[in-house]
Amino acid sequence: MFDRIIHFALRNRLFVVAAALLLLIYGAGVILKLPVDVFPDLNRPTVTILTEAPGLAPEEVETLVSLPIETTLNGAPGVERVRSTSGIGLSVVYVEFAWGTDIYRDRQLVSEKLQLATERLPKDVLPVMGPVSSIMGEIMLLGMESPTGETSPMEIRTLADWVVRQRLLTIPGVSQVVPIGGGVKQYQVLVSPRRLAALGLSLKDVERAVGESNENSTGGYLEAQSQEYLIRNLGRLRSANQLLSTVVATHNGVPVLLKQMSSAGIGTRVKRGDGSVDGKPAVILSIQKQPGASTIDLTRRIEAALRELQPSLPKDVRMRPLFKQASFIEAAIGNVEEALRDGAILVLIVLFLFLLNFRTTAITLTAIPLSFVTAAVVFNLFHISINTMTLGGLAIAIGELVDDAIVNVENVFRRLRENRHAPEPRPALEVVYRASSEVRNSIVYATILVVLVFIPLFALSGIEGRLFAPLGVAYIVSILASFVVSLTVSPALCLYLLPRAKIMAQEKDSFVVRHLKHWDRKLLNFTLPHPKIVIGGAVALVLGAAVLVPLMGREFLPPFNEGTATINLLAAPGTSLSESNRLGTIGEQLLLSVPEVISTGRRTGRAELDEHAEGVHYSEIDVDFRHSRRSREEILGDIRTRLGQIPGVFINIGQPISHRLDHLLSGVRAQIAVKLFGNDLDLLRAKAAEIQSAMAAVPGVVDLQTEKQVLVPQIRIDGDRAALARYGLNVGDLTKTLETALNGRVVSQVLEGQRTFDLLVRFDEASRNNLEVIRGTLIDTPSGARVPLSLVAAVEESRGPNVIQHENVQRRIVVLANVSGRDLGRVVEDIRRRVDVRVKLPTGYFITYGGQFESQQSATRLIGILSLFSLAAMFLVLYAHFRSVPIVLQILLNIPLALIGSVVAIFLTGGTFSVASLVGFITLTGIASRNTIMMISHYLHLMKEEGEAFDIHMVVRGSLERLVPVLMTALTAGLALIPLVL
Repeated sequence: MFDRIIHFALRNRLFVVAAALLLLIYGAGVILKLPVDVFPDLNRPTVTILTEAPGLAPEEVETLVSLPIETTLNGAPGVERVRSTSGIGLSVVYVEFAWGTDIYRDRQLVSEKLQLATERLPKDVLPVMGPVSSIMGEIMLLGMESPTGETSPMEIRTLADWVVRQRLLTIPGVSQVVPIGGGVKQYQVLVSPRRLAALGLSLKDVERAVGESNENSTGGYLEAQSQEYLIRNLGRLRSANQLLSTVVATHNGVPVLLKQMSSAGIGTRVKRGDGSVDGKPAVILSIQKQPGASTIDLTRRIEAALRELQPSLPKDVRMRPLFKQASFIEAAIGNVEEALRDGAILVLIVLFLFLLNFRTTAITLTAIPLSFVTAAVVFNLFHISINTMTLGGLAIAIGELVDDAIVNVENVFRRLRENRHAPEPRPALEVVYRASSEVRNSIVYATILVVLVFIPLFALSGIEGRLFAPLGVAYIVSILASFVVSLTVSPALCLYLLPRAKIMAQEKDSFVVRHLKHWDRKLLNFTLPHPKIVIGGAVALVLGAAVLVPLMGREFLPPFNEGTATINLLAAPGTSLSESNRLGTIGEQLLLSVPEVISTGRRTGRAELDEHAEGVHYSEIDVDFRHSRRSREEILGDIRTRLGQIPGVFINIGQPISHRLDHLLSGVRAQIAVKLFGNDLDLLRAKAAEIQSAMAAVPGVVDLQTEKQVLVPQIRIDGDRAALARYGLNVGDLTKTLETALNGRVVSQVLEGQRTFDLLVRFDEASRNNLEVIRGTLIDTPSGARVPLSLVAAVEESRGPNVIQHENVQRRIVVLANVSGRDLGRVVEDIRRRVDVRVKLPTGYFITYGGQFESQQSATRLIGILSLFSLAAMFLVLYAHFRSVPIVLQILLNIPLALIGSVVAIFLTGGTFSVASLVGFITLTGIASRNTIMMISHYLHLMKEEGEAFDIHMVVRGSLERLVPVLMTALTAGLALIPLVL
């Protein structure tokens, strides 16, 4: 079949070359349209369910909201893990589905299940699904600030909510824009309970009057002068001052106005989060993309929209990106593109040095662009983006893309030159056909082996499979494309360009080739008579490399520098927002004192639309760095030292993308997550402290901390049912009155053009922050009398959990840490050993270990097992071709010899294995097999076609004749990767 393809390509060479040219043009167009991203689609189908439950403590949220939702969804088709966070008045449930499921089908399933769960939830508590977004979806953090302070933070927040956010959400590909900081504008009626009591009125009276003071109605239509007029009865507020004239009640015929018992004005909604830029108050917008959207293209559209918006904002308001994922993508892809370019240049140099002919070099190099555009067409068909992994696959393959063409072109070149000096030269078409057919088998079987060794990559599951499968696709598609090029385009171009080349008149090899053959002849004449010494030395080297393997560390992915950092500052739970802001500002100022820090953007607590139930004690600071002579480890060490000056604050340092990978793997933003499961919260906290103590002594552990699930101060207002009954009250009336008084109740909406703002009624700040005033709050009774709260309820200070975490319907607490200065695998082994010895768990409690190391172990184990099947398949393929077990074993035995250098190289450059290292070993296996097949196939050809006997002379001749293609393929494969390493 392959001989027919070669023959067809030579007979129809004009059409073959024209088709290749068309493919180049079409593929170039496809490349320009492909989406560009940082990683392949790592978006595990996840549905987030947010449920606001105002007034409920974490224990109540857990029991009344989170558990009913979790139990309804746990075990549903396709669901692999259910996690939840039950905070103060908020439940967030994460439902993770199996990889590959359709997110829209998953959301439909969750929607149907939620209808069943809603029946078990408290009244007026409605779960809402979050938008479809990507785990890598936070593509930009945008800071809005007024350096001069002319525009207040609240006004900036209003602009962010109603101008910037609304514009960005219209851009296709943007899934959510979450602002934080500044304070949401709100019309507020702040009631004085003392004045209210003096006037003999209740909070319900105020609530009713305020609600009725902000209503429009219709008067129908009026016909006059042949026209129809719409009658509008306008009663809506135009300013906060109009509220003060609202009549609440009449006393002895005299109206009692709202201003007699309260103040009205514009304030901010109760804040559970805040933001700052470079230590100054600001609004930060987190812009998230939809799955599948091209990050770079979307970022460009967002930046264009921001440029359009800037003139419409006040002159003192400035918008500037604090973090752009596109910057890392452009830098990473730029590095890979440079590696591809430099690799291609090195390949060009190697080819020219060996062949000393521009025509043969050009013919060989055509395999690279044709393979790349073919890969791009496949990417487009299967909706694969251009990212660091697909480009990495092409970079790994670039040296091998020319291998098939090298073997073919070199053999054609040699045979044409021999034919040129033959007494009776044959037709050029016949020579090219026979020369191409002569090396066909070695090319075919070498390509099959390369594909076989990469098959284990496609069996990887989880995040490692999503990461490396696109790399395997890019590599295999480009290699197969180069194989097809070697059978079609290369012979056609050889027939066009080589027969009449001037270099054919020369019988000698190039200067480089002559010297290499001279040295190789000497080496063969020395080694072939002493096989025992050679084999013994090879065995010793293999054993030495095998001894090094256990001494090496293990990681999931090699560390990479994103150019930014994400720093979490955690104060003690129960810390107020104002205190957290103060600590966060100190942290920013310390960070800005680091020479490499350009800017900081801080988000403290939880934004109003955020899917994370973070407490106000939690701050996340995004730091942008400039280039420096100091290493990243030195800079991060400096940051840890400076931030360590803040007392009582825990620090966790990572990178935006790495943190999200960690969160995807274990549900927490750290490299190591030790999860403890059990029922009793007090016991969970105690045992977590023991685990943290055991981990603290492990070298390499940094940023060690326990999830902040602790007891925080509470004010408990516990109704006395007997006392309530005496006054004819029920608990429900009491709790509703207190909710309005202390938390506030939205009674209407105030319109400002197309913008709407809440109209809230509650006690003034001085009253709601005073326990004695709260105890003296008057409660209406059915008889019309009013009694102080202290007579019908106990008001006392207490303590309760700040948050309760669940995973698969079980309570859990996590001890988390990062690693610095040691490899991840050894650190985890030490942690396991120390925890097993020092921490004894009661019945029903258990520990699981999650994080990057888990994926590394899983991937390593699976690749190891599947590699055995690949070797078996390679054996069968080679045996089908050679029909000789000794020959097949000789080819396979070359693989461990080839791995010697790679093991030594890893040992000398850090001594840490990763899944990426295993991918390199897989690639090396294919290259080593290819060269051995090529050499042995030529030995057999000499004996079968040219009558050579199997002796030292034949081995020397065959080795010298195959020296050039073997060296060229090995050098191009190796040198092409040097720029990628650098």
